[in-house]
Amino acid sequence: MLFSDFQKKEVINIRNCQKIGNVVDLEFDECTGQICKIIISEGFCLFRLFENHSDIVICYKDIKQIGPDIILVDLC
Repeated sequence: MLFSDFQKKEVINIRNCQKIGNVVDLEFDECTGQICKIIISEGFCLFRLFENHSDIVICYKDIKQIGPDIILVDLC
């Protein structure tokens, strides 16, 4: 799967069925090359570099399912 495919998916918390945001970045384990965290932005901003946004970091183990349109996560 390409990174651009991840960016198109909405991230939904299965605990409260609310949209969290969209994937803006991935963090990899440099030894194994596996994804260890996904970084979510709350909402979309075209000029993201010029504004302060609080990003949400989600461990890859909290991802329950990656579908064609959404990513389901289990957050407390």
